[in-house]
Amino acid sequence: MDRVLVVLVALPPALVLALVFLLPALEASTFLGLLVPGEVAVLVGGLVAHCGRLPLWAVIVAALAGAALGDQAGYLIGRRYGHRLLARAPRRLVRSGELRRALDLVRRRGAVAVVIGRWAAALRALVPGIAGLSGLPQATFTVANVAGGVLWSVTVAVLGFLSGASYRLLERRLGLGEETALALVVVLVAVRLWRHHRTARRVR
Repeated sequence: MDRVLVVLVALPPALVLALVFLLPALEASTFLGLLVPGEVAVLVGGLVAHCGRLPLWAVIVAALAGAALGDQAGYLIGRRYGHRLLARAPRRLVRSGELRRALDLVRRRGAVAVVIGRWAAALRALVPGIAGLSGLPQATFTVANVAGGVLWSVTVAVLGFLSGASYRLLERRLGLGEETALALVVVLVAVRLWRHHRTARRVR
């Protein structure tokens, strides 16, 4: 586990902050979030902050700025080009039901959907554009966007910060080796994803 931490902590702090800003900024503005969730960079930023290479507040500010600006751009793109982009949506996106869920969420919840959508990677990439397409007022979207961004950036950055301590605690308390501790964490994450996938299939 220490080897993983060493690699992450060795990254230049300026590069980490740039990634913490860029990945959330590109999620909705370029739909990168359908491939790479922005919270990956924010979690790493929180982890680096735990190791003393960055202040946690800087990670939170960078994540919030990237998330808010990226979603605002996604909203404007959706308002102007939404119908055209919707007609050319990838088949995988249509078959998976992610696009339908995002549309239904915005229609039913409006501004609340903007806040809720921030907590799922696919929705985070799609909801801002769909909000623009649906005619949600820009002022309403902006307030919801910033509110959701604050909650998300603080939560994810703090989770990354705490994970640095929890990994070391797990290894020390249980007397596990580096590889065993890492394998245990991977298994726990895999089980969680599998359960989430089963629940999502039942909902459909």
